[in-house]
Order: sequence, then structure tokens, then C-alpha cells
Amino acid sequence: MTSILTYTFKNLPSTSAWALRFSLRPLSCSSQLRAAPAAQTNTKKTLAKPNVRNIVVVDGVRIPFLLSGTSYKDLMPHDLARAALSGLLHRTNVPKEVVDYIIFGTVIQEVKTSNVAREAALGAGFSDKTPAHTVTMACISANQAMTTGVGLIASGQSDVIVAGGVELMSDVPIRHSRKMRKMMLDLNKAKTLGQRLSLISKFRLNFLTPELPAVAEFSTSETMGHSADRLAASFAVSRLEQDEYALRSHRLAKKAQDEGLLSDVVPFKVPGKETVTKDNGIRPSSLEQMAKLKPAFVKPYGTVTAANSSFLTDGASAMLIMAEDKALAMGYKPKAYLRDFVYVSQDPKDQLLLGPTYATPKVLEKAGLTLKDIDAFEFHEAFSGQILANFKAMDSDWFAQNYMGRKTKVGAPPLEKFNNWGGSLSLGHPFGATGCRLVMAAANRLRKEGGQFGLVAACAAGGQGHAMIVEAYPK
Repeated sequence: MTSILTYTFKNLPSTSAWALRFSLRPLSCSSQLRAAPAAQTNTKKTLAKPNVRNIVVVDGVRIPFLLSGTSYKDLMPHDLARAALSGLLHRTNVPKEVVDYIIFGTVIQEVKTSNVAREAALGAGFSDKTPAHTVTMACISANQAMTTGVGLIASGQSDVIVAGGVELMSDVPIRHSRKMRKMMLDLNKAKTLGQRLSLISKFRLNFLTPELPAVAEFSTSETMGHSADRLAASFAVSRLEQDEYALRSHRLAKKAQDEGLLSDVVPFKVPGKETVTKDNGIRPSSLEQMAKLKPAFVKPYGTVTAANSSFLTDGASAMLIMAEDKALAMGYKPKAYLRDFVYVSQDPKDQLLLGPTYATPKVLEKAGLTLKDIDAFEFHEAFSGQILANFKAMDSDWFAQNYMGRKTKVGAPPLEKFNNWGGSLSLGHPFGATGCRLVMAAANRLRKEGGQFGLVAACAAGGQGHAMIVEAYPK
């Protein structure tokens, strides 16, 4: 059945004021490299609530995010998670025994360490008395780990939480086919030679065809890249706009890396190899070079390419989250408060990647803020087209009224405040770990730029999304 959203956008007159307003949004990369002016925060209120515990981020770290198939390729996910936990312990000097609970997010689980949080915690030297569990919610798995920790602290069940995430795309589980698995299980149950020979006689060569992890949505059978291409077309996002935005991300990330702004990155001595000290996916190119690439998903006329998509990434992150009173009692100077957050879900067919559009107005209303109150935006960049389509949806009264049940648009984030130190397109996107990177980027930017409120948002497989308000801790 033809989708309503795709049909509506494709049938808008190409010269309509609505289409023109969306298609002509400027994206000058060079202008975005200039330093943003210091945010004015003296008139803003704090988001502290009466009779509710203040929850703070003491600090957060991540090991360098690397292209899959590079320096981490011989490791296992718990190795990366353990390295992130060890880096956090070294950075914060928190006594292991005061940590009440550890939560990690991951997406493609290694079957040997399905509860990777527990295995990593034990490997990092945490007490075997410290509980740990693993959550999965696609690209917002680390966000779910953090907010689960927030819930434990807010309810008084815990005071000190370590939350994080990990993904190792260099070595994903590859299964035997279902027919082969069934035969192997039946052979294991067979009691006589005759039964075994009978089962073996049914073997066919196609039983050996392996099953790779799904790259498509289970509910729609469509890959995320294909969906991103359709979304970009529906919102009239051009190939040039997508390439310009991707180039901006890489240039800003390179600038931040060169200036030492990515302070959440901790070195990792890879066993038997070199010490990795920085992300290796930051590769500023040129629009001319990017234009040479062919479409990656919708061929031959699609606009999503390898250059304007996030790449397969290995990495891990971890954060120390505490009740404010506990942090102060231990002598810590927190970096930020974790304030209101929301989760949203939409149609996974046509609105798979529009999570930020739906989550942003909800979290702003919950916090009593407007878009103008936000000093630092950190959105997950799955694809350039996804980011720009969200901008257009957020800046449309028509979309707000017809699809979100809202009277007016929330507005698009100003680019001078948006992902100023790069994003997932350039820094990388280990599925289970990105959420912590987003929050730490917002917290560190607020401290550096003098802002008060940050907004973190992300889309996720299944048509889900997340947004959170981060408030700078007073200096």
C-alpha cells in the first residue's frame, strides 16, 4: 500500500512555498566552522524540582571509536567495555565498592557474553557483589542504560550508577542456517546409529548457507539506508545538501580533535598491538570527491552514499552517574545534571528515522523550555539525509499539525549550536555506545561554551527515538 507520508511529500507542487522553504535551507560548511558566541545564561532558571533528587554526571569516557575491521578486530565486545570501565575508574578515581549497579547497552550481542555488562564489570575489577545487566534498544541502547540508572537513583534504590554501551561490528555472530541448526540439535538427541544415519541422509548442501545478522527492519524488511533514502526524497533533501552536511560533520570533528576538545576519549592499549589514542573515522574530503560516489542503497538514483552515512564502528563508552548529594559528599565536582527525558515511537515504515522530530517538542514541554533556551544540541547522525529531513519536519507547521497532532512546529535547531564538535557521521557510531557520547559532548560543550541547557536526541531502529535535557553544573 502506498504510504501516506511518501505520497503526500512527493505530490507537493515543486514550486510551492512549502517545498521551496524546505529545499532552500542554507548549509554553508565554512560558516559553521567559526566559533559560536558564548551562550547567555544569566536569565535562565534551573530545572531542579522540589522533592526530587538531583542526578548528576560526574564524568564520562569512551575509548576511541574505530572503523570496524581495524585495531579492535581481534577483540570481543567485553574487552572494549572493560577498557571503557577501566578508563572511567582511572578518570574519576571512584572506589569500585561504592558503585551500586552497572548497566550497559548493546545491539548485536556476542552469544558467549550476552550480559556484557556483567562480564566487563568483572574484567574491570568490580566486585562480584555489584549487580550488572545489559539493555538493548537499537541505537539508543546507551540512552536506555543511562535513564534506567536515573530511575534507580530517583527512586532511592541506588546512589551511584555506572552506565555505558559497547558495540563490536568487526566480529558479529554468524549462525548456521535454521535447517542445519535443527539437524545438529536432532543429531545430539539421536540415541542409535540408525537414527543418526537417517538424519544425516537428509542433509543438503544449502544447509551450509550461513545466516548473517539482519540488516533490515524485521517489521518492514527494509534496510535503514533504504529508508533514509526514501525519507530524504520525501522531504526534498538533495544529494548536494547531504554531502555538504557530511563534510561539515567531518570538518568540525577534525577541528575538535586537533584542538583537544574531545576530552572524553581515553587511550586504549590494544593487547598485542599499539595504543589507540583517537578516533580514526574522521576524514574530511571535498564535495568533488564525495560527488563521485555511487548511491549505496537505492540504485541508480538514490542520494544516500557511503560518504553521507555513518560507518560501521567499534567502540565503548561509560559514565559515572550519581545522586548530587552523594557526589558532593564524596568530593566530586559534577559536570552536568541529567534532567527530563522522553522516549517516542512512530511508524517504522515511513517515520523510522524521525525520532528527534517527535521527541524534541515533548522533552522541551516536559522541562518547561523552548528551542531558544537550548545552548547546545547533540543529535545522533545516522545519515545526513536523516538529520536534514528532521530539520525540515521540525520546521514545518504542516507536518506538526498533520502528523504530530500539534498546533505549531517546534522549529529547527540553529546550525551554529548543532553538533559543533562533529557527530556520528565523522566520529563513528558504535550502536550501543553512542548515547553516552552524545550526553558527554553536550555536557563538555556547555562547560566550554558557557551554556546552561543541552538537548540530546536520537533516532533508533523500530521507529523509536529519545531526547534528554542536560543542564550544566554551576562552576
